[in-house]
Amino acid sequence: MCSYNCRMNTANPLLAGHTLPAFDAIRPEHVETGIRELLEDSRERVRQIEQAEPATFQSVVEPLEELGHRLSRTWSPVGHLNGVMNNEALREKYNACLPLLSAYGTDLAQNERLFRVYEKVRATEAAALDAEQLAVVDHALLDFRLAGVALDGAKKDRFKEVMLELSTLAAKFEENVLDSTNAFTHHVESAEELAGLNMMILSAARERAAAAGKSGWLLGLDQPTYVAVVTDARSPDLRKTFYQAWSTRASDQGPSAGQFDNRPVMEKLLALRHESAQLLGYPNYAAYALARRMARSVDEVLAFLRQMAAAARPAAERELAELTQFAGRTLDAWDITYYSERLQEERYSISQEELRPYFALPRVLDGLFGVVQRLYGISFRPRADVPLWHPDARYYDVLRAEKNPGSEVVIGGVYLDPYARPNKRSGAWMDDCVGRKQLASGSALPVAYLVCNALPGADGKPAQLTHDDVVTLFHEFGHGLHHLLTRVKYPSIAGINGVSWDAVELPSQFFENYAWQPEVLRDISQHVETGATLPAEKIAQLLRTRSFQAGLATLRQVEFALLDFRLHAEYDPALGARVAQILAEVRSEIAVIRIPEWNRFPNSFGHIFAGGYAAGYYSYKWAEVLSADAFAAFEEAGIYDAATAQRFVDNILSRGGSRHALEAFVAFRGRPPSIEPLLRLHGIAPPPKA
Repeated sequence: MCSYNCRMNTANPLLAGHTLPAFDAIRPEHVETGIRELLEDSRERVRQIEQAEPATFQSVVEPLEELGHRLSRTWSPVGHLNGVMNNEALREKYNACLPLLSAYGTDLAQNERLFRVYEKVRATEAAALDAEQLAVVDHALLDFRLAGVALDGAKKDRFKEVMLELSTLAAKFEENVLDSTNAFTHHVESAEELAGLNMMILSAARERAAAAGKSGWLLGLDQPTYVAVVTDARSPDLRKTFYQAWSTRASDQGPSAGQFDNRPVMEKLLALRHESAQLLGYPNYAAYALARRMARSVDEVLAFLRQMAAAARPAAERELAELTQFAGRTLDAWDITYYSERLQEERYSISQEELRPYFALPRVLDGLFGVVQRLYGISFRPRADVPLWHPDARYYDVLRAEKNPGSEVVIGGVYLDPYARPNKRSGAWMDDCVGRKQLASGSALPVAYLVCNALPGADGKPAQLTHDDVVTLFHEFGHGLHHLLTRVKYPSIAGINGVSWDAVELPSQFFENYAWQPEVLRDISQHVETGATLPAEKIAQLLRTRSFQAGLATLRQVEFALLDFRLHAEYDPALGARVAQILAEVRSEIAVIRIPEWNRFPNSFGHIFAGGYAAGYYSYKWAEVLSADAFAAFEEAGIYDAATAQRFVDNILSRGGSRHALEAFVAFRGRPPSIEPLLRLHGIAPPPKA
């Protein structure tokens, strides 16, 4: 870490200057004391930087980049542990730090003296600064303005209060979802009730029951178990039980009704977001959020979502009619996934569970690493000397081949935590452990966390993934490559930092495409019993499933995105959040599947209420358009074409936030993005011309 650490308590592992987090030493009692000390030191450093004479890029901007980098890498392991090893003691300290961090961040962003210095640097040094340095300054100036630096005293103070409360509410939302998830268990005595579930789920459930002193099986609500039940359980009652528990988490309905209810949290979050936007002169939070996005207006986003819905709806209606006919009855929401899987099995003679034995995690990782090496010339080497937070986790050095044969240089690192377990947040994500920097004060290589929630191995066998799990793993590695392959020197715009939120999914969704290539499927598959690779006929069947029910899947994503965007664009303090009303309106406009009245999906919609996707969930579909179009360039030239891969690195993966997302895409593709490759990929006809 930076030389500033010599002034701090290096006995605290968060402040000791380790190259990588000391996960074997970090305890809850280190968190609040360490963060308070770091923030106190950072405030003193800011006061010194403010007085720098002359005030230049080197004397002000670079030192502030260093401070931001230091805070980010110090807080990173705390936030990470809160997601993957959550417990009451850590949660208490984590939550205690949120208002401290929010207050510091808001103070810094509202520092008018620094704002004026950045304006001066932009005005007087522009000719002497390179493109990256100008981008750092321009991003900072926008951040200053969006943080209320120009507000008068009372409004500035109120904005700071709002930011602090928002960070606390987001953490509370996530806690309620986790607590309601962990609170649910379902005890089963009869094997008949569990018919259809795979042996790994059953083995884990039997072990859980034994640990609780019960006979039979004890099922939790972790994501792999939930997905397995609604996909494969033959019992409609069991499917309904799990669907209801999952879709009513943190709400006034379901098995823990009212106990962890997120309704007041959502109400307050939306009210405060709206207030923050209006304090800055924006009509609503959606308009405020778009100030940092590739999309240019609220109307443009709404038009895009409705264009996607118009394209997908005819296909979705056909798909639902086919599914209903196949099932021979009207379907409830908890039947859709089950009968979809059965129809897919009948139509393509393949199922996710059938594929598991072919996709053992070690083989999948070897194949994935091979894809990355062929594309970008980098490799992954496991290290056993890096402290980890759990035996499931592992660490890899990331190496790039040099021009001299046999020569490699370490360019970064990756932590991987692949399995679901209690007290670990559901879903999958990539996060920044250490950002890249190359400053006068020192250098740092990028390090990423890659987290999934696959089912762990059982009976001495390695973890076996569904193909959906494989796609998820490739997706998160795509994010990781964006972080690792950056060439930007300045932390605030390196890797995924500073990238427009509606373009940040481009590298991840782009990389998913490789999990669907026949050549890659052969490389990543090996049956755990026979050693055989996935047969050619199974590969062909799997590839045909890619567009299976693409209309329904697209409408589902558009439904989520339209709900999110309307909640933030239409908020009215006189009417309140109107979450249920807007959701009903969106479903009336978009959905073709009947959803039960007691479904409370928004109460666990962490992407928009606890993550970074507020007024931004549309980004997934927006970025899908970008990624499908980008991958079409590889299809045209060859999926491992060296020149195309180099162009993708040069214009997308390495640039971070140093270039506007649309400019970067046009530089790679030679034209603006088109919706056609995505519709073609999913077998969906484009909507008629207006």
